[in-house]
Amino acid sequence: MPLTENLSINANSTRADILSKVEPEDFAWAVPIMRAGYAGRGLVYLVVAIVSLWSMWQGGEAQGTKEAMLALDGIWGMLVVALVAAGMFAYAIWRLVDSFWDLEAYGTELKGIIARCGMVVTGLAHAGVGVLAITALGLRSSSASGTGKILSAVLQAPGGNVALGLAGLLTMGAGCYYIHQGAAQTYREHLSANHFTMNWNWALRAGVVAQGIIVFIIGGLILYAAMKSDPSQVGGLGTVFEWLREQPYGQILVAGLCVGLLGFSLFCFVNAANRIIPKAADDSTLTMTAALKRKMAEI
Repeated sequence: MPLTENLSINANSTRADILSKVEPEDFAWAVPIMRAGYAGRGLVYLVVAIVSLWSMWQGGEAQGTKEAMLALDGIWGMLVVALVAAGMFAYAIWRLVDSFWDLEAYGTELKGIIARCGMVVTGLAHAGVGVLAITALGLRSSSASGTGKILSAVLQAPGGNVALGLAGLLTMGAGCYYIHQGAAQTYREHLSANHFTMNWNWALRAGVVAQGIIVFIIGGLILYAAMKSDPSQVGGLGTVFEWLREQPYGQILVAGLCVGLLGFSLFCFVNAANRIIPKAADDSTLTMTAALKRKMAEI
């Protein structure tokens, strides 16, 4: 069976044309980088979700990424945080490598260039999480007050509100993308089909949607900060938890979102084990989408 059919790629597409000219063995070196990156990403969300749920169980509040890592103490806690830092930097490297070598075969047309630039932005954002992990280990890093000063400077600059508002809209758009990805299950085109991925797809889907909700809320808070010229409204996961707690049934919403984060953590770990790198995939690779199409054809 042709590789393009297994990967659910249209035979006349630019991607199929690119893949027809590459040897998967030439890009096998990228697989370990991808696995380390997604594993590290999954570890971050796993730590945040477990620490937050445990804190809520003990009568406390859900924690943001930095607070969750700071809550880990002792030798084992330091080891986990060190692994998080290494994983985040590995994921950042993976996104940069993925973009530079065009491992997803997006091509050099406008749509492909935009997608590859998005990889770079995502990689840099996760490198920032790696810096937070280093901060949790006690090394010098930028503080939250420093972030506030930067945002204040942005808002005070000519067009600063517009720039921050645009950033909020783009972040909300990224959240919508995640939600759509979960609802339409487009991620199945990037995961290999096996017993686990086919039977636990519901958990993967819920995790992606939960991530989309978080990113969308963060974008909304950024937009609100731009409209009110208030940098204190901008934040990460901790700010999302704080905002949700102020809503009706806030604790239930936060708990539900933490459970969703466990699902997204699972999604990241599944990607580490089963994600398909198009330029490194051979003829035996079968995506979840292709497997479902076969199953439907047999009915």
